Amino acid sequence: MNKITFIGYPKCSTCKKAYQTLEDLGIHAEYRDITKENPTVDEIKSWIDRGVELKQLFNTSGQLYRKLDVKTKRQTYSDDQLIELLASDGMLVKRPIVVSDDTIIIGNRPDAYATLK
Repeated sequence: MNKITFIGYPKCSTCKKAYQTLEDLGIHAEYRDITKENPTVDEIKSWIDRGVELKQLFNTSGQLYRKLDVKTKRQTYSDDQLIELLASDGMLVKRPIVVSDDTIIIGNRPDAYATLK
């Protein structure tokens, strides 16, 4: 079985539910706190190379997203600038993110988690 990494925020209720869903499915995932170890530029680029759309990675409902007016920046920044911005603070990144060798799942998607078995 692949190594599975769960990238989440421990205080987030959606992340808690998603992690519990994985556990209930019998899927062990290494938990990574996005506030202590946010995704790197290379990591984000690798996800995009594997089919994740850049726009999927933004936590559009987050306070920091609004505070930094990222909605406006998304219209004027280049993809590289947006990736740098995402890598600068994990709270800008939509979560949870479940990463395995062959799959990346953004958000709480129990139906997709079941395919990890």
